[in-house]
Amino acid sequence: MQTHHHGHPHVEKHFEQTETVRDIVIGMSDGLTVPFALAAGLSSVSSVSNGIIITAGLAEIIAGSIAMGLGGYLAGKTEIEHYDSELKREYMEIKDFYETERKECKDIFAEYGLSPQSQDIIVDELAKNDDKWVDFMMKFELGLEKPDINRARQSARNIGLAYIVGGIVPLSAYMFTSTPMNGLMFSCIITILCLATFGYYKSKVTGQSPLQGAIRTTIIGVLAASAAFGIARMFS
Repeated sequence: MQTHHHGHPHVEKHFEQTETVRDIVIGMSDGLTVPFALAAGLSSVSSVSNGIIITAGLAEIIAGSIAMGLGGYLAGKTEIEHYDSELKREYMEIKDFYETERKECKDIFAEYGLSPQSQDIIVDELAKNDDKWVDFMMKFELGLEKPDINRARQSARNIGLAYIVGGIVPLSAYMFTSTPMNGLMFSCIITILCLATFGYYKSKVTGQSPLQGAIRTTIIGVLAASAAFGIARMFS
């Protein structure tokens, strides 16, 4: 009994951690790539100074972090609304389609190899408590876990902050250099190192090959910046 009690908080913590890591990955990936590509594109325009690049970059970081955070908030809200509507429907179904729901419940246990007798006993017990029965059907029939009410706000904050942190990295190079081309050179070095490090740890945390993750994340960032640089060059 004691070990089960110890194990439980660890599982919960791990789940929370996964959600937070996912938010940071979303925010940081775009934060490192978009402002880096924007600054690279502006660097190729001859009339542009470092001051203009920094101003434009900061404006993009503010707008981007709000947009990304809002996206995360709405995704979290949608998840809660979806869960609530399914919950209402499930309560209605156990009342209006009692036998059908019992059958669905028994089918779930049949998949786990329980005998028809065992299925009847368990379903009889479950059906005594509407809340427990609905909770069981939500998890095992629909595969839905009850979302955290605060999740949407936390998600918005995590994604927005990760985007700002990511965006400041490529922009910082233009703060201590005098020309856009110098800024771009240092920005490339700093951002590529950060992309590689971020890609490495992101993959390590999510259980993928860290080296492949580092290479993949770096290539995506470099391609985005090269495209922006090339297009800006072409038009200017």
